[in-house]
Amino acid sequence: MFSANPRGWRAAELTAEACEAFREARAGFALAPVAIHANYLINLASAEPVIRALSVAALRSEFARAAALGADYVVLHPGCATNGQRVKACRTVVDSFERAVRGLKMNGIRLLLENTAGQGTSLGADLDELAEILAGAARVMPAGVCLDTAHLVAAGYPVHTTRGLGETVRKIEASVGLANVRLIHANDSKTPLGSHVDRHEHIGRGAIGREGFRRIVRHLELREIPFICETPIDKPGDDGRNLRMMRSLAVV
Repeated sequence: MFSANPRGWRAAELTAEACEAFREARAGFALAPVAIHANYLINLASAEPVIRALSVAALRSEFARAAALGADYVVLHPGCATNGQRVKACRTVVDSFERAVRGLKMNGIRLLLENTAGQGTSLGADLDELAEILAGAARVMPAGVCLDTAHLVAAGYPVHTTRGLGETVRKIEASVGLANVRLIHANDSKTPLGSHVDRHEHIGRGAIGREGFRRIVRHLELREIPFICETPIDKPGDDGRNLRMMRSLAVV
């Protein structure tokens, strides 16, 4: 979910009454975990001081709203190396994390870094690069990873094949560590392997396909991790249809 407009810097303040109502509704429906996706404008790697300052403030605000709502996770894209210097950009991200949480009580909230498709100068498509950023984040706050299946394929990880899924799972363990993967965004990909283009598709209709997702949701190392669909809504009921598809594929 989003706790505010994900495409604007200004966020309306949450009232105590609204937060209490949300917490009560969550308890009533037994929803767990609750993950808040951070603002899309945030770029903690920016070399532009104004954008970086806005990004740090926005992430800090995301943590504060997550605490007020009783959420478990804040999911964040690592950022973009706008100057092309990826190593320096990764260090900037980590320094931005330190600024964002300085003096802030996390109240059990864990930051989850999401892998990217590698579009443009975005960081985190390479799992080793994501692991480097994760290590820096973990020094200042509870941190983990949210893996996006469409982004994995677009970044060149062949999770759509039996052999490729096995190899990718081993790569995940060797880089970010499977124990740190707390959430999986289940999305098929409109674009092919290695395209570096982020375009989500309905489950079973893209590059991963129905059988690919069947293997993913049944994989021994992945099946206990919560899956969340971020699939398109082209017509009413699409979200429900994608969820039912995922559940049917998980049945052994």
